[in-house]
Amino acid sequence: MSIMEYNGGSVIAMVGKGCVAIGSDLRLGNQALTVATNFEKVFPVTDRIYLGMSGLATDVVTLREQFRFRVNMYTIKEERDIEPEAFAHLVSSTLYERRFGPYFIEPVMAGLWKTQKGEHKPYIAAADLIGCLNFAKDFVVAGTASEKLFGVAEGLWEPDLEPEDLFETISQTLLNGVDRDAFSGWGAIIHVITPDKVITRTLKGRMD
Repeated sequence: MSIMEYNGGSVIAMVGKGCVAIGSDLRLGNQALTVATNFEKVFPVTDRIYLGMSGLATDVVTLREQFRFRVNMYTIKEERDIEPEAFAHLVSSTLYERRFGPYFIEPVMAGLWKTQKGEHKPYIAAADLIGCLNFAKDFVVAGTASEKLFGVAEGLWEPDLEPEDLFETISQTLLNGVDRDAFSGWGAIIHVITPDKVITRTLKGRMD
């Protein structure tokens, strides 16, 4: 078994029309044994940026604190909130620092960046465990159910989805994807980021 699959879990991010959504399942496992059903893998970075991490649970907790520290330092030094693209490169460089003994996580980032005209543009990215960034205009996935999530997302995602339609699409993708994976599931949590607010909803999933 790969160490990346040891604790299980999957994360997905999707682009909509002026909004973006990110979600994960809630399972924490010890291989096939379920340890907890409330282990969140998606964390707020700023009001408009969220970070999801799948992989080894101890590294998820460690990096959550490390990224919070580095973002706070950035905010103090620059006297402004970090933008999604800058945060993606911060994540990348943090992981690349440890490339010879890497953190066993795959990060997924989702956020909105403000243009000079005042519009909010969606931004999503993912990285491998040594920080190689992957940018996308539709969706990115990570975790043990990534192949299944890719398949469902390819069939359901459409351009320019409104926030409620985006929530429905990412929810159906995540729930149907993790239903086909033994190491993910047991409910899910979805965050839809809009210019005005962040809508967070917890979904019930199969419990077998």
